[in-house]
Amino acid sequence: MTIQRIMEDKNITRYRLSKNSGIPYTTITDILSGKAQLEKCTAETIYKLAKELDVPMETLLEPCFETRSSFELYKSNVCHQVKEKGDIQFIIDTLENNEIRKLYDKEWYPESLYLLAMLDYISRENNVPVCADYNDIRKCKLKETVYPVSILTAFVVSKSEDIKEEAYRDAIPEFRRFNIVENEVRNVI
Repeated sequence: MTIQRIMEDKNITRYRLSKNSGIPYTTITDILSGKAQLEKCTAETIYKLAKELDVPMETLLEPCFETRSSFELYKSNVCHQVKEKGDIQFIIDTLENNEIRKLYDKEWYPESLYLLAMLDYISRENNVPVCADYNDIRKCKLKETVYPVSILTAFVVSKSEDIKEEAYRDAIPEFRRFNIVENEVRNVI
């Protein structure tokens, strides 16, 4: 979870964080804007932030060391999970590990929405009611439509918008709702 998100959740302003932690306001502003990298701050600064925000130091540093794979690789991994686990076990595991919320809280919106779309799609296919825990996330939508690389490649080669329009029209509704074009989740090798 990012410092900004923790501050929002706890209703703490930059000024208050600075005043209560003893960290200069400009340092806090630089960290929050990305001008200063948290992982390069002194242990004392990280300690003071963690103490004031009432979270472990690891919670603050965790986002600094996470690596994010390409979205195409992420999508492929999710499809392989469905194939390997089977629909019902995929639903159970996804709900138990709360990965949708974790991804959303990290602000990894494409991954979070893709996983939620997959959960909703698999639930519909198996006549399983959707989990209401994610209704707030279901109201979200990516600003830009995300197309599979294969569609984008075909578009570049042909220079025809028809390819993208057809792919969007044929997309699975649960994915399209989030502005993600996906029409094949079962045919993975």
